[in-house]
Amino acid sequence: MPKIGAEASRKAALVDAAIAAVGRTGTQEVTVARIARDAGMSPALAHHYFGSKSQMLVAAMRHILIRYGESVRQALAAAPPDRRAEAIVAASLDSAHFDRETTAAWLNFYPLALTEPEAARLLAIYHRRLRTNLLHALRPRAGADAARLAETLGALIDGIYLRAVIDARGPVPDQAHRMVQQWLSDALR
Repeated sequence: MPKIGAEASRKAALVDAAIAAVGRTGTQEVTVARIARDAGMSPALAHHYFGSKSQMLVAAMRHILIRYGESVRQALAAAPPDRRAEAIVAASLDSAHFDRETTAAWLNFYPLALTEPEAARLLAIYHRRLRTNLLHALRPRAGADAARLAETLGALIDGIYLRAVIDARGPVPDQAHRMVQQWLSDALR
């Protein structure tokens, strides 16, 4: 008889192991066997739960996006209306998302999205929500310039992540946060 709740906890362990493995190696070329071993289970069980490595990586992507979305919603709920853009930046560059493993895993989802339709769909949702949230936050303060600022700010956030992974001397969360907040402050003058 299967253990009640075991499937959910095992899937979560595999997703966490996938994020850590991709983050450690910096590539999607990790094996299901490696991920399963890191999660303390057999490759057969990993395949049983996810079917393929791509599906496991998509589940990891979804997990990262869910955590990120929760952070943004909490930040927006706590922010006064005139500080919503700053709240989105703070949530986006929070250390909960800006650790090396999560950042490296996240950036590996971009090439996955080129070949995996579900990954492409999740990435499109992320970009659309980020742009929509920024646009809504910036419109009262930037007027007609809000769309341009939202696009630039979204690209700046993604670029900060890229630089942090590629350059070991790249920005850490506090530096990244200050850098982007300063750009936003200058842009809104």
